[in-house]
Amino acid sequence: MRVFVTGATGFVGSAVVQELLDHGHSVLGLTRSDAGAEKLAALGATAFHGDLEDVGKLQSGAASCNAVIHTAFDHDFSRYVENCEKDRRVIRAMGAVLAGSDRPMIVTSGIALLRADRPLVESDTVSGDIPRKASEEAAAEIAADGVNVSVMRLPPSVHGAGDHGFIPLLINLAREKGFAACIEDGENLWPAVHRFDAARAYRLAIEDKGSQTAYHAVAEEGVAFADIAHAISVGLDVPFKSLTLEQAKDYFGWFSHFAAIDCCASSGRTQQTLGWVPREIGLIEDMQNAGYFDE
Repeated sequence: MRVFVTGATGFVGSAVVQELLDHGHSVLGLTRSDAGAEKLAALGATAFHGDLEDVGKLQSGAASCNAVIHTAFDHDFSRYVENCEKDRRVIRAMGAVLAGSDRPMIVTSGIALLRADRPLVESDTVSGDIPRKASEEAAAEIAADGVNVSVMRLPPSVHGAGDHGFIPLLINLAREKGFAACIEDGENLWPAVHRFDAARAYRLAIEDKGSQTAYHAVAEEGVAFADIAHAISVGLDVPFKSLTLEQAKDYFGWFSHFAAIDCCASSGRTQQTLGWVPREIGLIEDMQNAGYFDE
């Protein structure tokens, strides 16, 4: 298949591109820059210049391919609500050129958006006043219009060499504060997956023609936040502390909500449907071996 990949030079997207190419697919990768185009060319993909603001270009890219994998998202948290709505527009626009066909489209979302007092499963839906649910809402809207669309839910930690997500943020915070920390007993859970395992899930999902409404790219159902903080403490050789909720607000600041995430998530149905079996190392081991503490 010829696959249009947004976010093709990003941490997850670049792994998806390599996975697709390694399994005989061709890739048209969205990039904003000449440097990104050079990176894609080096991998063996075709660069497609554009960005998330130009929906006409996105439609052109999607229309020229047999499948779409949408991994791009603007992570400027100062414009978070606006960026969530931008993602809604992007999904609607690309979906419009796929309607009425069986060409699969995979939209990226987050497992931590779900809420339940049990392990989260693929059939769970996002509820509540959460801006980021715009992506899943848009997927449902275009599905009703005849688009073969599925959602790939990623856990709070997608890890691996080159990670620039939540774990590096926590490491930098510990460097700044002089100690690593968790909230209270730190038994709140973060699901996790290695970026290469996540990439395989995306590839298998488009090959499966998106037979499920949602997939979970989860290798570890829940890693205790205290274990993450302790690994940071060891990696930086700084103290490890347990904080009260009030102390945590001062330590984590705007990240307090994310530090308190407590969700256990299953990928059982995803594994059964796709034959996907995570095979990379886990989060804590990866933190020790993938250069997370290099300066």
